[in-house]
Amino acid sequence: MRWLVTILSCCLPIPALAHPHVFIDTGLEFVVDDAGQLTHVRVTWAYDELYSLFQLEEMKLDQDFDGVLTESEKKFLSGFDAEWVEGYNGDLVVYADGAPVSLSGPMEAQATTEDGRIVTTHLREVAGGGVPANAITAKAFDETYYTAYEVTRPVTVSGPSSCQISRIDPDIDGQLAQMQAFLRTLDADLDLEENDIPLVGESFATEIFVSCPNT
Repeated sequence: MRWLVTILSCCLPIPALAHPHVFIDTGLEFVVDDAGQLTHVRVTWAYDELYSLFQLEEMKLDQDFDGVLTESEKKFLSGFDAEWVEGYNGDLVVYADGAPVSLSGPMEAQATTEDGRIVTTHLREVAGGGVPANAITAKAFDETYYTAYEVTRPVTVSGPSSCQISRIDPDIDGQLAQMQAFLRTLDADLDLEENDIPLVGESFATEIFVSCPNT
């Protein structure tokens, strides 16, 4: 999805329209117990090279520039992206049988680097102890599209081996065409802060489906 920045910057009639500034390769682990209940979701975020570089420089980490953190540096970095403001959903929505699943804030935050990129994980607990995992859907996205999430890392289920995973990737060309058509209707001098501009982040999100048998 990184190529969207170039495309959008070429087609936007107004420079202020939201477009990605941070790119995250995302992975998800759905934790299902023996009773077929989804109890946790573990999230992996692998940040793009430029953001990682800025973050490491700001925190004065990897001073030898070898792209590898020491154990003490990993500990210092862990949790830097897990201090969420109240009401923030972690850029993740999960549904069970069409009903929203309430998730805790981030727990067990860890961080490392891979080829110079910051990679973090955190665990989120399902409220109430769990929900049936027979029909789970999930999307990782920032509705403002400041951050672009791509589900390129593994999506797995920890639990019953008979659980099935499938996905629907977004229609990038179709969404871009719709966005361009919308942009052509806007005045070049439009003040975006004073007008309701559609939030487009979800349109570019991959939808994950998890189905585990009832026990």
